Amino acid sequence: MPRAKLKRFDENKLLPNLLQEGKEGFNDLKGNWNGLHFKNELPITVEMGCGKGEYTIGLARVFEDRNFIGVDIKGDRLWTGSKQAIDEKLENVAFLRTLIHNIEGFFAPGEIDSLWITFPDPRPKDRDIKRRLTSPRFLDMYKNLLSDTGSVYFKTDNTDLFEYTIETLNERKDILDLKYTFDLYASEYVDDHYGIKTNFEQKYLDLGEKIKYLKFRFDK
Repeated sequence: MPRAKLKRFDENKLLPNLLQEGKEGFNDLKGNWNGLHFKNELPITVEMGCGKGEYTIGLARVFEDRNFIGVDIKGDRLWTGSKQAIDEKLENVAFLRTLIHNIEGFFAPGEIDSLWITFPDPRPKDRDIKRRLTSPRFLDMYKNLLSDTGSVYFKTDNTDLFEYTIETLNERKDILDLKYTFDLYASEYVDDHYGIKTNFEQKYLDLGEKIKYLKFRFDK
Protein backbone atom coordinates (compact mmCIF):
# COMPACT_ATOMS: atom_id res chain seq x y z
CA MET A 1 0.00 0.00 0.00
CA PRO A 2 1.37 3.45 -0.90
CA ARG A 3 2.88 5.40 1.98
CA ALA A 4 0.58 8.39 1.35
CA LYS A 5 -2.51 6.21 1.70
CA LEU A 6 -1.20 4.68 4.92
CA LYS A 7 -0.60 8.18 6.28
CA ARG A 8 -4.18 9.15 5.47
CA PHE A 9 -5.52 6.07 7.22
CA ASP A 10 -3.55 7.01 10.32
CA GLU A 11 -4.87 10.58 10.19
CA ASN A 12 -8.44 9.31 9.80
CA LYS A 13 -8.22 7.91 13.32
CA LEU A 14 -7.94 11.47 14.64
CA LEU A 15 -10.32 13.39 12.36
CA PRO A 16 -13.34 14.40 14.48
CA ASN A 17 -15.84 14.48 11.60
CA LEU A 18 -14.95 11.03 10.24
CA LEU A 19 -16.73 8.19 12.02
CA GLN A 20 -15.27 4.72 11.55
CA GLU A 21 -14.74 1.40 13.29
CA GLY A 22 -12.71 1.76 16.47
CA LYS A 23 -13.77 5.31 17.30
CA GLU A 24 -15.71 6.10 20.44
CA GLY A 25 -19.46 6.17 19.81
CA PHE A 26 -19.22 4.54 16.38
CA ASN A 27 -21.58 1.74 17.34
CA ASP A 28 -24.00 4.11 19.08
CA LEU A 29 -24.77 6.43 16.16
CA LYS A 30 -28.06 4.84 15.14
CA GLY A 31 -30.85 7.19 16.19
CA ASN A 32 -28.34 9.49 17.90
CA TRP A 33 -26.62 11.48 15.15
CA ASN A 34 -27.95 14.85 16.24
CA GLY A 35 -27.41 14.27 19.92
CA LEU A 36 -24.16 12.31 19.82
CA HIS A 37 -22.31 14.00 16.98
CA PHE A 38 -23.86 17.24 15.70
CA LYS A 39 -25.23 18.46 19.04
CA ASN A 40 -28.30 20.02 17.40
CA GLU A 41 -31.70 19.03 16.05
CA LEU A 42 -31.26 20.03 12.41
CA PRO A 43 -32.59 17.73 9.63
CA ILE A 44 -30.14 15.21 8.20
CA THR A 45 -29.22 14.73 4.54
CA VAL A 46 -27.18 11.65 3.60
CA GLU A 47 -25.13 11.04 0.44
CA MET A 48 -24.62 7.37 -0.42
CA GLY A 49 -21.27 6.52 -1.99
CA CYS A 50 -19.94 10.02 -1.43
CA GLY A 51 -16.35 9.40 -2.58
CA LYS A 52 -14.31 12.49 -1.71
CA GLY A 53 -17.42 14.22 -0.37
CA GLU A 54 -17.68 16.89 -3.05
CA TYR A 55 -21.47 16.80 -3.08
CA THR A 56 -21.82 16.52 0.69
CA ILE A 57 -19.58 19.54 1.18
CA GLY A 58 -21.24 21.48 -1.63
CA LEU A 59 -24.69 21.03 -0.09
CA ALA A 60 -23.39 21.92 3.37
CA ARG A 61 -22.11 25.23 2.02
CA VAL A 62 -25.57 26.03 0.64
CA PHE A 63 -27.62 24.88 3.64
CA GLU A 64 -26.16 25.93 6.96
CA ASP A 65 -29.41 24.91 8.67
CA ARG A 66 -29.04 21.21 7.82
CA ASN A 67 -26.64 18.43 8.76
CA PHE A 68 -24.91 16.42 6.02
CA ILE A 69 -23.38 12.95 6.19
CA GLY A 70 -21.37 11.35 3.40
CA VAL A 71 -21.18 7.56 3.43
CA ASP A 72 -18.44 5.54 1.74
CA ILE A 73 -16.08 2.67 2.51
CA LYS A 74 -12.94 4.17 0.90
CA GLY A 75 -10.93 5.68 3.74
CA ASP A 76 -8.48 7.57 1.54
CA ARG A 77 -11.33 9.33 -0.30
CA LEU A 78 -13.12 10.18 2.94
CA TRP A 79 -9.89 11.70 4.25
CA THR A 80 -10.07 14.27 1.44
CA GLY A 81 -13.64 15.29 2.26
CA SER A 82 -13.05 15.28 5.99
CA LYS A 83 -10.00 17.53 5.74
CA GLN A 84 -11.76 19.94 3.41
CA ALA A 85 -14.76 20.25 5.71
CA ILE A 86 -12.45 20.94 8.64
CA ASP A 87 -10.46 23.50 6.66
CA GLU A 88 -13.70 25.29 5.73
CA LYS A 89 -15.03 25.03 9.30
CA LEU A 90 -18.17 23.23 8.10
CA GLU A 91 -19.45 21.90 11.40
CA ASN A 92 -22.61 20.56 9.73
CA VAL A 93 -20.63 17.87 7.85
CA ALA A 94 -19.70 14.34 8.90
CA PHE A 95 -18.47 11.26 7.09
CA LEU A 96 -19.33 7.65 7.89
CA ARG A 97 -16.99 4.90 6.78
CA THR A 98 -19.02 1.77 6.19
CA LEU A 99 -20.42 -0.40 3.43
CA ILE A 100 -23.75 0.96 2.23
CA HIS A 101 -25.50 -2.37 2.67
CA ASN A 102 -24.81 -1.94 6.41
CA ILE A 103 -26.49 1.46 6.53
CA GLU A 104 -29.46 0.35 8.62
CA GLY A 105 -27.04 -0.30 11.44
CA PHE A 106 -26.19 3.41 11.64
CA PHE A 107 -29.50 5.22 11.12
CA ALA A 108 -32.84 4.71 12.82
CA PRO A 109 -36.13 4.52 10.90
CA GLY A 110 -37.14 8.04 9.88
CA GLU A 111 -33.84 9.61 10.97
CA ILE A 112 -32.86 10.78 7.46
CA ASP A 113 -34.69 13.76 5.95
CA SER A 114 -33.31 13.51 2.40
CA LEU A 115 -30.95 11.24 0.51
CA TRP A 116 -28.64 11.77 -2.47
CA ILE A 117 -27.16 9.06 -4.71
CA THR A 118 -24.53 10.65 -6.93
CA PHE A 119 -22.76 8.83 -9.75
CA PRO A 120 -22.70 5.34 -8.22
CA ASP A 121 -20.95 2.39 -9.79
CA PRO A 122 -23.42 1.26 -12.51
CA ARG A 123 -22.74 -2.44 -11.88
CA PRO A 124 -23.51 -3.37 -15.51
CA LYS A 125 -23.27 -7.15 -15.18
CA ASP A 126 -26.51 -9.05 -14.54
CA ARG A 127 -25.00 -10.85 -11.58
CA ASP A 128 -24.41 -7.46 -9.90
CA ILE A 129 -27.94 -6.08 -10.26
CA LYS A 130 -28.65 -6.49 -6.54
CA ARG A 131 -25.55 -4.38 -5.79
CA ARG A 132 -26.84 -1.36 -7.71
CA LEU A 133 -27.69 1.43 -5.27
CA THR A 134 -31.13 1.79 -6.87
CA SER A 135 -31.99 -1.92 -6.74
CA PRO A 136 -35.09 -3.01 -4.77
CA ARG A 137 -33.19 -4.06 -1.66
CA PHE A 138 -31.49 -0.67 -1.35
CA LEU A 139 -34.72 1.18 -2.10
CA ASP A 140 -36.37 -0.73 0.75
CA MET A 141 -33.56 0.40 3.07
CA TYR A 142 -33.98 4.02 2.02
CA LYS A 143 -37.72 3.86 2.56
CA ASN A 144 -37.20 2.59 6.09
CA LEU A 145 -34.64 5.25 6.98
CA LEU A 146 -36.32 8.30 5.43
CA SER A 147 -38.78 10.51 7.25
CA ASP A 148 -42.40 10.54 6.08
CA THR A 149 -41.73 13.54 3.85
CA GLY A 150 -38.17 12.59 2.87
CA SER A 151 -37.02 12.67 -0.75
CA VAL A 152 -34.45 10.74 -2.79
CA TYR A 153 -32.29 12.47 -5.43
CA PHE A 154 -30.27 10.56 -8.02
CA LYS A 155 -27.66 11.71 -10.57
CA THR A 156 -25.74 9.56 -13.04
CA ASP A 157 -23.97 9.73 -16.36
CA ASN A 158 -24.88 6.10 -17.14
CA THR A 159 -27.94 5.71 -19.37
CA ASP A 160 -28.41 1.98 -18.72
CA LEU A 161 -28.39 2.47 -14.95
CA PHE A 162 -30.78 5.40 -15.26
CA GLU A 163 -33.24 3.43 -17.38
CA TYR A 164 -32.98 0.49 -14.99
CA THR A 165 -33.74 2.82 -12.07
CA ILE A 166 -36.80 4.34 -13.75
CA GLU A 167 -38.11 0.88 -14.60
CA THR A 168 -37.52 -0.35 -11.05
CA LEU A 169 -39.32 2.66 -9.55
CA ASN A 170 -42.26 2.33 -11.94
CA GLU A 171 -42.70 -1.30 -10.92
CA ARG A 172 -43.22 -0.31 -7.28
CA LYS A 173 -46.50 0.78 -5.74
CA ASP A 174 -44.97 3.07 -3.11
CA ILE A 175 -43.32 5.78 -5.26
CA LEU A 176 -44.69 9.33 -5.25
CA ASP A 177 -43.85 12.42 -7.32
CA LEU A 178 -41.32 10.73 -9.59
CA LYS A 179 -39.71 13.34 -11.83
CA TYR A 180 -36.81 12.71 -14.17
CA THR A 181 -34.79 14.01 -17.09
CA PHE A 182 -32.14 12.52 -19.38
CA ASP A 183 -30.45 15.92 -19.68
CA LEU A 184 -30.32 17.77 -16.37
CA TYR A 185 -28.62 20.90 -17.66
CA ALA A 186 -31.24 21.42 -20.38
CA SER A 187 -34.21 20.70 -18.09
CA GLU A 188 -36.49 22.51 -15.67
CA TYR A 189 -34.72 20.70 -12.81
CA VAL A 190 -31.34 22.29 -13.42
CA ASP A 191 -31.53 24.34 -10.21
CA ASP A 192 -32.19 21.22 -8.10
CA HIS A 193 -28.47 20.51 -7.84
CA TYR A 194 -27.54 24.04 -6.66
CA GLY A 195 -24.72 24.28 -9.18
CA ILE A 196 -22.72 21.51 -7.48
CA LYS A 197 -20.64 19.35 -9.82
CA THR A 198 -18.21 16.65 -8.79
CA ASN A 199 -14.91 16.28 -10.65
CA PHE A 200 -16.25 13.01 -12.03
CA GLU A 201 -19.37 14.76 -13.32
CA GLN A 202 -17.40 17.55 -14.97
CA LYS A 203 -15.21 14.97 -16.67
CA TYR A 204 -18.20 13.39 -18.36
CA LEU A 205 -19.75 16.73 -19.22
CA ASP A 206 -16.50 17.69 -20.95
CA LEU A 207 -16.78 14.49 -22.98
CA GLY A 208 -20.27 15.49 -24.10
CA GLU A 209 -22.15 13.05 -21.87
CA LYS A 210 -25.56 14.20 -20.67
CA ILE A 211 -26.25 14.00 -16.94
CA LYS A 212 -29.38 12.11 -15.93
CA TYR A 213 -31.35 13.12 -12.86
CA LEU A 214 -34.44 12.01 -10.98
CA LYS A 215 -36.19 12.60 -7.67
CA PHE A 216 -39.06 10.96 -5.82
CA ARG A 217 -40.65 10.27 -2.45
CA PHE A 218 -41.91 7.07 -0.87
CA ASP A 219 -45.52 6.57 0.11
CA LYS A 220 -44.98 5.79 3.78
